[in-house]
Amino acid sequence: MSNIKLFEDKKVRSLWNESEEEWYFSVVDVIQVLTDSINPTDYLKKIRKRDIELGNYIGTNCPQVTMLSNGKNRKTLAGNSKDIFRIVQSIPSPKAEPFKLWLAKVGSERLDEIADPEKGIDRLMETYLKKGYSKEWVNQRLKSIEVRKDLTDEWENRGVKKGQEYAILTDEITKAWSGLSVKEYKNLKDLKKENLRDNMSNLELVLNMLAEATTTEISKEKKPKTFSQSKTIANQGGTIAGNTRKEIEAKTGKKIVSPVSTKKLLNTKNQEE
Repeated sequence: MSNIKLFEDKKVRSLWNESEEEWYFSVVDVIQVLTDSINPTDYLKKIRKRDIELGNYIGTNCPQVTMLSNGKNRKTLAGNSKDIFRIVQSIPSPKAEPFKLWLAKVGSERLDEIADPEKGIDRLMETYLKKGYSKEWVNQRLKSIEVRKDLTDEWENRGVKKGQEYAILTDEITKAWSGLSVKEYKNLKDLKKENLRDNMSNLELVLNMLAEATTTEISKEKKPKTFSQSKTIANQGGTIAGNTRKEIEAKTGKKIVSPVSTKKLLNTKNQEE
């Protein structure tokens, strides 16, 4: 599970390693946070040359992991909490101690969420509410996350590969219920890196959930053995939700799939305030 953590409003890319139950943090991002360097990559090279012991430690203990960079997945030098503590010790910065406390807090929160998943849900709800989403929408969004998890668990059980195959099936479902591919849908709402579901209306979310929940149930019943069969089922699940969309639109005379995004609505709300 990859994520973005914030320290003093600065982004630190991170990746949760399930088997080790450890967060891995981008070393370059940590350097940038601590030093405010314009070129943290160059800064890292210099301190590795200057401090041979640190350079050897990083080379031995910090792996290259895949993280999002400028919209693309790239290999990035990363370290777990212990590794980052070691790096922090070698960088003179007034932010060192606050960063250590933040690092410990991030690790503790994730372990708490594993022990008690409700804490993770509560934290997610709090994050959405702080961004200005309504409580009704947040409840709907949290339900959509549960529905999506059921679907991906089913895909995993059927041998569907994470990454590209998940994306292809998701695209199939989305096209079948909305009439648009995921890319076309995001373009309609003028989204780039933003999450599409985070910018859906309540009704859009409901139909997307219906499409994914239906796909899950059909897959459980038919037990597909190939990716091609899973793709057919994805289309079937999406089509059922798509027919529901058309019926609602026929009765209301309004289009459900809309260029309006939550991002735009929240920006407008903030400007008015």
